[in-house]
Amino acid sequence: MEEQQNLEAIMGLIMYGGNAKSDAMEAIAAAKAGNFELADQKIADAEASLVEAHHAQTGMLTQEAQGNHIQVTLLTVHSQDHLMTAIAFKDLAIEIIELHRRLEAN
Repeated sequence: MEEQQNLEAIMGLIMYGGNAKSDAMEAIAAAKAGNFELADQKIADAEASLVEAHHAQTGMLTQEAQGNHIQVTLLTVHSQDHLMTAIAFKDLAIEIIELHRRLEAN
């Protein structure tokens, strides 16, 4: 993978991962306020951002599998950390939203 393409993929992971985490936080805040329609929309937005992040990651993995090794830098590691954190955060947000739904129903 060219250095420029590699940097774009890395920045995509950081950007989309950050967007997903922010959307998940907004989803929790919406659920806490009782706005479950907005919470569901924000989770859908987070999932869409994670799909885009996975596309960037898949491009990097494909290049690596084809023998076009990329240099692993602190920025590369940071981008993967962003993605993993965003995925975990989105999953936990879904659980927190469900708890708020149950509390509101009672």
